[in-house]
Amino acid sequence: MSGLLALLDDVAAIAKVAAASVDDIAAAAGKAGAKTAGVIIDDAAVTPKYVQGFAPARELPIIWRIARGSLFNKLVLLLPVAMLLANFAPLLITPLLMLGGSYLCFEGAEKIFHVLFPHGDSQIEKDMAIQDPGHLEEQKVKGAIKTDFILSAEIMTIALAAIDVPNVWMQAATLAVVGAGVTLAVYGSVGVIVKMDDVGLYMARNAHTGPGRAVGRWLVKAMPRLMKLLSVVGTAAMLWVGGSIITHGLEVLGWPWLYHHIHDLAVATGHLATERWAPTVKWIAKAAMDGVFGLALGLLLIPVATRVLMPLASRMQGREGD
Repeated sequence: MSGLLALLDDVAAIAKVAAASVDDIAAAAGKAGAKTAGVIIDDAAVTPKYVQGFAPARELPIIWRIARGSLFNKLVLLLPVAMLLANFAPLLITPLLMLGGSYLCFEGAEKIFHVLFPHGDSQIEKDMAIQDPGHLEEQKVKGAIKTDFILSAEIMTIALAAIDVPNVWMQAATLAVVGAGVTLAVYGSVGVIVKMDDVGLYMARNAHTGPGRAVGRWLVKAMPRLMKLLSVVGTAAMLWVGGSIITHGLEVLGWPWLYHHIHDLAVATGHLATERWAPTVKWIAKAAMDGVFGLALGLLLIPVATRVLMPLASRMQGREGD
């Protein structure tokens, strides 16, 4: 009997340790996921464009295909690479973060540049030339998964840098939870967003009450504005996150002047507000300065990307095709 009680006591102890580990993983995943918020917003803002122009019946299947590709990117391709970096080449994490941050700055600045100086979009022209809807869907899904790979790499790297757990297995589990959770949040939100106009149209036509039909009409009118708002928020988030990553990376690599200067200016700005609002004002000031720096860097990167890197990538792809 005493042996059975001892065994049960051991089982209970193991269960407590396991529960504590799960709690630690959940807490670490929540902290790491919060660090990726800016990239998540951008991912959610970018994805709806890939279902524009398709029949409503194809919208959710397309989003599901992209979500599966995103999970494959994060859990099969990027997770093992992230673990290898964290345990065998941790010095590479900061430069890779800065590379991803530079990409975010470029993307955000390119969107603003396109609004200020409208120019043709070669990808849209290619899409218009494709007559077969099935082929167009295939191309759109592949393009979305490629774009997702870059954003997913940034999300996983940011999360990896924020994870503070005692061993490699909890690190891997936490990163997997972050990857799966982010994918669910992004593509679940996208699915709701792209179907809300259909829900509104159904309510406007079939609701049994006047207020119900009015809500439906409001949804139909509101969704284009929401999409524009998401685009603006996503662009701002890219510049803020990208600029913040670069300034922090420069500090880590031994060039702290810009990071400290922005921090000191943000603190001084916070002191101008009341004690209650000082932290909020400080955060807004720092985010704004990081965003301005991100925009400046992105504008500098536009000619480098469009005149050097993109033509080089096109030539390499052409040679592979040959």
